[in-house]
Amino acid sequence: MLDGDAGDYFALLKPRVMSLVVFTAFVGMLLAPGEIHPVLGFLAIVCIAVGAGASGALNMWYDADIDVLMGRTAKRPVPAGKVSAETTLAFGLFLSVFSVGVLGLTVNWLSAGLLAFTIFFYAVIYTMWLKRSTPHNIVIGGAAGAFPPIIGWACVTNSISIESIVLFSIIFLWTPAHFWALALFKSADYGRAGVPMLPNVSGERATKHQIVLYAVLTAISGVVPTLMGFAGIVYGIVAAALGVAFIWYSVKTWQMPDGDEKMIPAKKLFGYSLLYLFGVFTALAVDGLVAKFFGVVA
Repeated sequence: MLDGDAGDYFALLKPRVMSLVVFTAFVGMLLAPGEIHPVLGFLAIVCIAVGAGASGALNMWYDADIDVLMGRTAKRPVPAGKVSAETTLAFGLFLSVFSVGVLGLTVNWLSAGLLAFTIFFYAVIYTMWLKRSTPHNIVIGGAAGAFPPIIGWACVTNSISIESIVLFSIIFLWTPAHFWALALFKSADYGRAGVPMLPNVSGERATKHQIVLYAVLTAISGVVPTLMGFAGIVYGIVAAALGVAFIWYSVKTWQMPDGDEKMIPAKKLFGYSLLYLFGVFTALAVDGLVAKFFGVVA
């Protein structure tokens, strides 16, 4: 008999991460040229969500030993003893096979293959290898969270294009500044768990330099859709404004004295980074809807 209740299994899916995956994949589908039947589009989003949840479950299975040592993860179902590691592994593997198989059989096998690779990348390359072996874990591992727009695009077009790679790049370049801001004020947690996050290995000052660098790169990547012509000028203005604010928050974090116990600027940057990504992809979604329904690029 399975252990845990429905709420515990839902928590294994990392629903907050899943919601971001679903949203960015939907935007990829929306911006892709061509059409997909609404039923197939909905089914594709469900499969992508389930695949993301499978990645989360496999991550929690493998990381249970370090999750128990960190305040923000100690209450997860596995370290809290609500769901066994064995059940979590089986749950994650079942959802992985199910999501990839259904997506391939109903939509296309390119999108299914990309989903399978994303699950593998997050669960094996990032979780089992990079996370515990290099302070650049989140730079390389961030690719896993950046694939959903490409998968969404492939669901519609059965192809990968430069436009979908640009969407990938926005998330990929955003990830380090987002997670290193978190690592600055959670460095004690990572230290206890032995995870070599950049602040623990190279120090706060080096981390702040990298945060500013990646914030600038993210801001630049955010306006590329307009420069390439697959998003309009209104989107470009919104993305530029959001990017300038992202850089401003990163500079405030850079100016924060080393050893600051409150870490207020880093916490504000972390919070704003979520708003930035949501804002950019919302603006892209609006631009895509206007283009599809009115035949113009906003």
